[in-house]
Amino acid sequence: MPKGLFDSEDHRFVDAISRLVYCNHFRPERLELERRALGNAYIATDPGKHERTAIRPLSPHVDKLVARAHRQVALCQKKLVTRRFISNRDRQRFVDLVFFVLFHDFADAFDQVISTAHEQGQTPGRIGFYERFQRELAGYFALGEVESPFPDARVFACFFQIRRAFHHIHQYIIGSSRAAMQLRARVWESIFTHDMSRYQRALYDRMGDVTTLISGDSGTGKELVARAIGFSRFIPFDETSRRFVDDFTGSFYGISLSALSPTLIESELFGHRRGAFTGASHDRKGYFEACEAFGTVFLDEIGDVDPSIQVKLLRVLQSRQFQRLGSTQSHGFSGKIVAATNRDLSLEMAENRFREDLYFRLCADRIRTPSLHEILQGDPEELRYLVRFIASRMLDSDEDVDSLADEVIRWVTDGLGQNYAWPGNFRELEQCLRNVLVTGSYRPEVLRGNSETLLADQLNAGMLTAEGMMRQYVTRVYSRNRNYEATARRLQVDRRTVKKYVDVELLAKLEERFGE
Repeated sequence: MPKGLFDSEDHRFVDAISRLVYCNHFRPERLELERRALGNAYIATDPGKHERTAIRPLSPHVDKLVARAHRQVALCQKKLVTRRFISNRDRQRFVDLVFFVLFHDFADAFDQVISTAHEQGQTPGRIGFYERFQRELAGYFALGEVESPFPDARVFACFFQIRRAFHHIHQYIIGSSRAAMQLRARVWESIFTHDMSRYQRALYDRMGDVTTLISGDSGTGKELVARAIGFSRFIPFDETSRRFVDDFTGSFYGISLSALSPTLIESELFGHRRGAFTGASHDRKGYFEACEAFGTVFLDEIGDVDPSIQVKLLRVLQSRQFQRLGSTQSHGFSGKIVAATNRDLSLEMAENRFREDLYFRLCADRIRTPSLHEILQGDPEELRYLVRFIASRMLDSDEDVDSLADEVIRWVTDGLGQNYAWPGNFRELEQCLRNVLVTGSYRPEVLRGNSETLLADQLNAGMLTAEGMMRQYVTRVYSRNRNYEATARRLQVDRRTVKKYVDVELLAKLEERFGE
């Protein structure tokens, strides 16, 4: 019986690398495969703890894995000279090894293209290193016993897409908590599906047919998730011109549907003919017409959209056809739609405010963004990581960043407490940092109802520390009579305690808003 292409002691490594090529790199599976591949050389790491950089490598074990994979490929090439029979399984594993080393050999070059694209606002034109990529790819298969299963340009485009996915997922979804890691893994699936092998064979150019619906509270980063998906779509590479056929930085079209009237929404999305409405002085393309096959239209706050617009959006999703406002000519839409909402669409449908048929066209791929409270409840240490990350965008020096982060953490711990609900999510955390930076303090505001309702909401949500509760309650009682002695008698404390806990700023806000 002929020997296989791989020795028995190499099977564990080669099988692990083969699976690593197609796994979701944001799932725990990746770490297990790396451990299996490296054996005793594997060093356990916390998968969630990472620093945000422009482009982050896959893991700290990459160099070891790539070096051994290179040696394995070279050994296989020597064996291919004399082997007349190679099993289909060994052929596939050799291809996977080649793709693994080639991907990492060109990672820095792809990363430079991504960085340049974001700096300049467009993808660079001619990609000069494609010729070198082709030569190296051809060199691995020069013996002819094993062939690359895909055209060179498609492999090149797929590698570029994977690097963009790593970059944008890490750029837009920060944090080291379990919730953040799960969200990154879920976004990876939205880009590549759960089966990367099938994606590469048959779905790489068809994911525009799948609509993604992102749900979550306001301030949880739904648009950032949409951008991570939109900026990471597959874009073909043209061998003749040595250019990608579309610019990923300019192929994302976002619109907030809650901020515009139905007429303006139609004009933005579908375009209009001259004279279609007052002020339409010329023909105009809408987002659906401007978006190319590998672009993305992001419909933010779709739960707020008028029923008349829902009907037209349904037609786009069903038939991929639309008409400009004021025109009867049909146009085709070939891009991807990503929608987002902070509303409970099941409730909206029950109240007949949102169409069921539109919902079921939207929900093929659903992602939920976790609230900041959920993230911090799962990992309280995450607060320092997030605070320092936000501070690093405000200040340049590490010393100033650490100083502000320490000040914010102290204020949150003493003034708000570990169980504060963060109703404004990440936006509120950013405002907290700005408040502390400017005034040295942060006092959250809940802007609905009367003062009793506000206090009840904060208590029910666990938003107040004992200190904060005393400050809130004493100030409210004092606001009724403006008398320290009377307030002290009512609360059964001494006058000095009342003076200590009366919050002058809160008192002024109560008078302004509620006439107390």
